[in-house]
Amino acid sequence: MSEMLDVVIVGGGLVGGLTALLLAQGGVQATVLDAAPILDEATILAESNPRVLALNRATLHLLQRVDVWSSVQRFMPYTGMQVWNKNGYGDIHFGQASAQRPHLQHSLGAMVEPSLLNLAIQQKMQHQLSDYRSQVRVQRIEKINHGWLVVLLDGTELRTKLLIGADGANSFVRQQAMIDLAVLDYQQAGLTCAIQTTAPHQFVARQIFLETGPLAFLPMQSLISAEDQHWLSIVWTLPDDYAAEYARYDDAKFLQCLTQASQHMLGPVLAATARVQFPLKARHAQHYVQDGLALLGDAAHVIHPLAGQGVNIGCLDAAVLCDCLLHDLQRGAWAYPQTLQRYQHLRKGQNEIMMHSMSGIGWLERQAFFPIIWARNAGLKCVEQQPLLKDLFMSRADGLYALENTRYAP
Repeated sequence: MSEMLDVVIVGGGLVGGLTALLLAQGGVQATVLDAAPILDEATILAESNPRVLALNRATLHLLQRVDVWSSVQRFMPYTGMQVWNKNGYGDIHFGQASAQRPHLQHSLGAMVEPSLLNLAIQQKMQHQLSDYRSQVRVQRIEKINHGWLVVLLDGTELRTKLLIGADGANSFVRQQAMIDLAVLDYQQAGLTCAIQTTAPHQFVARQIFLETGPLAFLPMQSLISAEDQHWLSIVWTLPDDYAAEYARYDDAKFLQCLTQASQHMLGPVLAATARVQFPLKARHAQHYVQDGLALLGDAAHVIHPLAGQGVNIGCLDAAVLCDCLLHDLQRGAWAYPQTLQRYQHLRKGQNEIMMHSMSGIGWLERQAFFPIIWARNAGLKCVEQQPLLKDLFMSRADGLYALENTRYAP
């Protein structure tokens, strides 16, 4: 029989990799089963990914803590955010615009291409972990006495006291553990591509709410120059049929449509890369934990991308779980049911609030009923005029509140 491992993590992306590296810092070596191949650095750096992740201060702090951020070779800091509704008079500004590229410590966060972040995470795992396995497929997962049996496609069997599922929205770990999933189909799709604008973005992330859904302009770093302020990634939320139609437009028609929809926020859109669309569904696992098992990130929850918080709350999951586990390890325990329940208690309610808030905001911003329009505009104007309210929103958005009582507090 194979030895009983302390922890096996299925999924080697951002959340799974961060979990493994945080545990390694605490003296626990995890076995990481990653379905992805070893990434080729030259290929990744030579290609621009049109979709970016908006990393908040908490996620950046955690990536710096495990020395991953220093290896991220291309990113765009942002110092401001602007949100408004096409049919309203209220808008909200957070932070401020910047003429010159700001230092990260003076930013609200950073926009990063997922491929570059995955490369940095993978390289760090290869150096820091004693058992990182790439291109691994899990065939079966089974509950056994005092742990779980993980059977790989090649027949290898692993026994572990703790199994962590960080394997994405279609989590095989969640399915094998028979954990139910609540799904809300927005009947919308996200349309994403990289665009070039006439006016510079000035390191401000902008989002306009349209009748069809939000349109976000997110600063991204150009392949050519880190100082170029004319390239952005867009995420355009549209009904399914609209998204399919817009994806088929030729470049000239799409650029005209996008310029009009964005209300010329940065002047005419001059160029766009190929469009990619993805379905939008909110998902939430009924439970995050079972005896000897925990779900993290998209395996546990998927939220609407309108606030760009999905990846950030997944990283908070990783930090809170690792803090709970390492706290118990100091007392000579490991992965007790009460420990896993504490992780669920700390994260599930917070994530539910975030999920419902995003769904509610999306619904509110699409309404054309005059009393709702009036209340929405008045609310935006009120928040803009109240510094304390704006500070409260920012304190929740930066994610640092969730780290305050952990070993990872800034």
